[in-house]
Amino acid sequence: MSQLPVIVGFGGISPAGRSSFHHGYRRLILDQLDSQSRIETLTALATLMQRARFTDGQYTTRDGRVMDSTSLAQALDAELRADTLIRRIHPDWFDVSAVMLNKPATLQAEQGPVTFRLRNRHLPQNPPANWQITPLTGGESEIQVLGGCDVIFPDYREAAVQSAGMLPTGFDPGSLYQSRNHPRGLQMSVYAASDAIRSVGINFKQLAAQLSPDQIAVFASNSIGQLDDNGFGGLTKFPALGKRTTSKQMPLGYAQMPADFINAYLLGNVGLTGGALGACATFLYNLRSGVEEIRSGRRKLVMVGGSDAPVTPEIIEGFRAMGALAEDKYLMALDNLSSLQDDDYRRACRPFGNNCGFTIGESSQYLVLMSDDLAIETGAQILGAVGDVFVHADGHKKSISAPGIGNYMTLGKAASLVRSLLGETALRQRSYVQAHGTSTPQNRVTESHVINETAKAFGIDRWTVSAVKAYIGHSQGCAGGDQIMSSLGAWQYGVIPGLITTPEIADDVHQSHLNLPLEHLVGAAEQMDSVLINAKGFGGNNASAVLLSPKATEALLGKRYGQSGMQQWRQRNEQVQTTARDYDQEATRGLSRPDYLYDHQVLTGEDLRIDDKAIHLPGYANPVSIDVSNPYQDFNE
Repeated sequence: MSQLPVIVGFGGISPAGRSSFHHGYRRLILDQLDSQSRIETLTALATLMQRARFTDGQYTTRDGRVMDSTSLAQALDAELRADTLIRRIHPDWFDVSAVMLNKPATLQAEQGPVTFRLRNRHLPQNPPANWQITPLTGGESEIQVLGGCDVIFPDYREAAVQSAGMLPTGFDPGSLYQSRNHPRGLQMSVYAASDAIRSVGINFKQLAAQLSPDQIAVFASNSIGQLDDNGFGGLTKFPALGKRTTSKQMPLGYAQMPADFINAYLLGNVGLTGGALGACATFLYNLRSGVEEIRSGRRKLVMVGGSDAPVTPEIIEGFRAMGALAEDKYLMALDNLSSLQDDDYRRACRPFGNNCGFTIGESSQYLVLMSDDLAIETGAQILGAVGDVFVHADGHKKSISAPGIGNYMTLGKAASLVRSLLGETALRQRSYVQAHGTSTPQNRVTESHVINETAKAFGIDRWTVSAVKAYIGHSQGCAGGDQIMSSLGAWQYGVIPGLITTPEIADDVHQSHLNLPLEHLVGAAEQMDSVLINAKGFGGNNASAVLLSPKATEALLGKRYGQSGMQQWRQRNEQVQTTARDYDQEATRGLSRPDYLYDHQVLTGEDLRIDDKAIHLPGYANPVSIDVSNPYQDFNE
């Protein structure tokens, strides 16, 4: 009997804020929320962004005002909105008006001293002996080169791309734990994975004590590694800047590090681990691994996720050189503008509209999955389930970056699963698509054709399509996690986020059988049994996942466990819900900190008790069986 992978917790951090308890989703539809939900989400953002702190039952703002949550939300509403979602790149990330280039030049001794200015953060750690450095105001220094030498002259220019989906301004994940110069993507991963674990409402040690250690798995990665200065980015550029390469930049740059960090510093996982890479489909690749392990019965508890932090000048320039990003000059041309204002940057990503490229984003998202028997036994929350994840390559290609045919197969199989699992009517009338929706002219044509042709084939007249990148940008390998975050929230609040940044659907978009809403669809999600999460990745990496609603999941489990079994689950679930809500309140008030266990219960081989049937680990309730049966028994017959 195959086990259904049930979503029992999720968490993360994105340009919309904290993901657990649907706070990130709520930011997308803020004006559609009831008053209490809107106050809670704005309060959560205020503490997350260091605009207020909670003490003695009240909130104190940075300028010393003391108020309750209602007054706080009202007072900070405008600035919290302005400093979240897609927006003009903030100086906390880098200065878009002065992106540094380098021009090597040789100074001759007879030229005499040469003087120039340099921003302090660009000064080499070990400047040449013939440099005289004089600190100036405004974060700059004056450098006088006294003799002939090879000098790197800094050259600054204005960034061609000035919009991005950045984490809420003021949020610093590295300040919440002993980050020890971790790359930003790993800092985000620690926060996001901890958020997901705490959202479950059941202590992880309590869960682990019920299982064998090898019944737990972690699948997490990102698509391009850690490319900021504390990772591969600094590793490759520091020598040319005269800075010292550190011992951490090489190992911490690897793309599988999100899983490694969770195993080593959060869960102490000794079970299965892995990190798949598939460009924009990376999250769904990892989700597929988790689904297969649970469905097979080999694992009972799985964490799936990823983290990408690509808002750096170098990565943006790389995608810009490919012609993939929405450059400012093209955004101005789209709207016939002579300059861009804050609202224009917020509308940079326009899925399925007249657009000019995608908008880079950063995000970290994690799901906690359980086998259905463990979920029922523990009273875990049932937030939905993952029916399956389908993956196909594109076959022969002329250009490695060009779209191909693989996505037709992944989406077709996903639609077929919904039909066979929930029925024809459920597919045709109670499903929708969370599209990849990158906002490139090529994607709007190719993905709309995939979805439209699939709708035709299955007799779907108006298949609703949403695209969360319109709000938070393209977080590369974590994009599938962003799509799932939005979909889970829609079932809780009944609103499918519309393509509100798209003024009108482009003429070349295929839409004969699609519904591409330019406004939020209020009440629509309550009718949906499933959502298809779609990814069209660079290099021919295509994936489509089937997510089942909480209601549809409970209906399926009711058939397996009966009315009595589900009633017992509901009774156990009451305490789980209470514990989970307590964490949400703590996080909303800004009082929680990520779980991070450094140098904690480290084991060596000498600590283990080993026989030919099992390995016993100190600190783990159950042993790991090594009594492996022969899977090729027929060879011995």
